[in-house]
Amino acid sequence: MASFNRVILVGNLTRDPELRYLASGTAVTDIGLAVSDRRKSANGEWIEETTFVDVTLWGRTAEVVSEYLSKGSPVLIEGRLKLDSWETQDGQKRSKLKVVGERMQMLGGKGQGGGSEGGGSRPAARPAARNNNAYSQAAPSDEVFDAPPAEPAGGDDIPF
Repeated sequence: MASFNRVILVGNLTRDPELRYLASGTAVTDIGLAVSDRRKSANGEWIEETTFVDVTLWGRTAEVVSEYLSKGSPVLIEGRLKLDSWETQDGQKRSKLKVVGERMQMLGGKGQGGGSEGGGSRPAARPAARNNNAYSQAAPSDEVFDAPPAEPAGGDDIPF
């Protein structure tokens, strides 16, 4: 049986990022993301439904999020779903579905937590390699930023 676990979300941070470091020195941050869906009801009214998602980011991506983003910042997150399960002190079993972010793109212009002076967006943080070990919870420690796309040769000449 085949399986596929991929999530792409665009939303706004619900709180400031919480950056911390593991004993190994790996950076990790937890963010809350509010993702809204707007649709028409059967009687023609617009309904806005907001879903709140917890996201964990690792390595350099976690540091970048903590440095440049704050509550309300728009962001695109690509990652995978993960079910966390634990038992409380009184013996009750709990579980929570969250997203482990593997790629992040800051959205919006200057002053909105993700852009540069020209109104563009910053390059995405992407892991240099994927760790497929099912027992490893940490993302790869060496992450790189993608280079911005090159300007087309010939300036403003559009070839169509």
